[in-house]
Parts: sequence; structure tokens; C-alpha cells
Amino acid sequence: MDSLRAMRVFARVIDEGSFAAAARALDLAPAVVTRLVAELEEHLGARLMNRTTRRISLTEVGDGYLERVRRILADVDEAEALAQASVAEPRGPVRMLMPPAVAVHQLAKHLPRFHARYPLVSVEIVANGAVETVDEAFDLTIVAVRKPLDGNFIARRLARTEVVTVAAPEYLDKRGRPAHPRELQDHDVLIPPISELQRGVSFYRGGAGDESDSGAEVFHAIPRRGVLSTLNIDTNYAAALAGLGIAGLPSFVVEDALMEHALERVLPEWHLFSNTLWVGMPTRQHVPARTRAMLDFLVQVFGGEDRDPWLAAAGCETPHGISPCEKEPQKV
Repeated sequence: MDSLRAMRVFARVIDEGSFAAAARALDLAPAVVTRLVAELEEHLGARLMNRTTRRISLTEVGDGYLERVRRILADVDEAEALAQASVAEPRGPVRMLMPPAVAVHQLAKHLPRFHARYPLVSVEIVANGAVETVDEAFDLTIVAVRKPLDGNFIARRLARTEVVTVAAPEYLDKRGRPAHPRELQDHDVLIPPISELQRGVSFYRGGAGDESDSGAEVFHAIPRRGVLSTLNIDTNYAAALAGLGIAGLPSFVVEDALMEHALERVLPEWHLFSNTLWVGMPTRQHVPARTRAMLDFLVQVFGGEDRDPWLAAAGCETPHGISPCEKEPQKV
């Protein structure tokens, strides 16, 4: 027996004053209404109402039961309304997992705009280290990978980010601006630990600019030991800003520094490799409005295309058959 359905029918019979009227209001056959009330009484082991040919009246047990039934139905209706509102109106927390550099250099600066648009949504960020795939424990996961994502989840592209070489203008004014990757041998470089570079570093120019494109020019080099060796992106970023040397960093990290001319792109026709930023979520039948709002916001902010919006914003897109970017943005 569907107890909740039987409770609703019982309460409607009392409200309407008869089985026939309740049946019309509920769009049910009179026999169904009669059966549901009878099954409810049998389940409870008590008579809830007295029936005559002219009227129905509650028994003492039925009167007390009806009072509690109304409370239960009110609570159920409220719970359903809250659940439906969570799908229709963005509110509540969104739990997100992402690499630290994405949180620090991108998401944080866009959150004020998101909060202004959705003031009832709060954001919880976990950014403890590298993220390789979508985590089902979070509403949304941002992943930066070189290969397509594969798994039982929903993912949307945010943008492509190129890893490019940059340095402080003061360093380049003093040491010169290399015109080809081979000239990096004469410069101070900030690189990952040597164990990470046993196979060397590949620079790409032209075409799509990565190992999957046969049309790209490739220069393979094994750099000398760097003046700084670390896998921490923000340490390399801070050291490059301080003028320590030339670093290879993702475009989404150096965007602001390039726009402010605190960093300058080195070897503007070349880049090291590209990652694609994806935002993913577990496969779910019903996605809360707050999660959908954040997902759509991220795609809107970053463009959702297979291109690098951060180099474009800084006026330093890698040229694929066009002139290289200049130190200063061109004036129009």
C-alpha cells in the first residue's frame, strides 16, 4: 500500500465531505477512493470515519489521526517545494575541485561577478594539487589535460591553454631576447627538476603547435641545469616576476602579468605544449540549479572554444602563419 497516497485521499475525503466529491477533485474513480481509505483503515487496524448514506464523520481515532496526517502532508509538500526550488533557483553550496593555479589565477578573480549574479550560491573550493580526472565527490571538477577526457561523467571544454616562455622585461633588457629556442642555453632558466627533463623539451612553431600536428616545426632541446628547479607553478611564476630568469608557464597563469607588462613573452612564435581545461560533473539525472549556474558561468567566462583566450587577451596569441606578437599591444 502507498501510505502517503492513502493519507492524501483520506484527508481529501474529509475536506470534500464525501467519497464522490473527493474522487472528482482527485480525478480518481470513486471505487479507487473507497478502496484506498479501506486499505488505510485495515493497515492501521482502526476505523477512521463513520459512514452513512447522507454524511461521513470522523471517529475519535480518525480525528487525532487526521491532525497528524495534515502535519505530515504539509512537511512533505514543503520538502518537495524546497527540492524543486533548488533545481529552479540557484541557491546553496557548490563544491569544486581544481588545480591550485586555476583557483588562484583564474577562478578567484571571477567569483565577485558570479556572486553578484547568484547571491544565494556559495562556493567551496578544494585545490590541494594536480587533478587528473573528474571526482564524483564534487559537484564540479576543473581538469587540465593534454589528451581527451575519458570516463563516466559529463564534461565541457572551457578553453585551450598554451605553456609559453616568459620573463621579466628587466631580465631581458639585461640579458637579451632570444630569437630561437637554441639560444636558451645562454640564459638563466626556471625548469622542473632535471629528472622530469631526461627526454628533453620540445618547442613547437606553426600549425596546431603540438606533437599531434605533423605541420608544426619542432625543436628538441635538453636545457642546461636551471637556476631554479621546481614543479610548483606559483614559485616559478613569482621567480620570473622577480627577474630570476626565463620560465615556461601556462597562459592562464601569466595573463595578467603579460597585460600589465610585468612579464614579456619570450620566443613568441614558439610554445612548449597545450592543455585543454575541462569542467566536469558526475552523470546525474537532476542537476541542481546552483551547479548548472556555475557550469554555464565558467563556459561563458572562458569561451568554451579550442583556442587560448588568455594569450588573446594579452595580445600575444601564438602566430600560426601570422606575425608574432609584439612587446607592446598594437594601437588601432
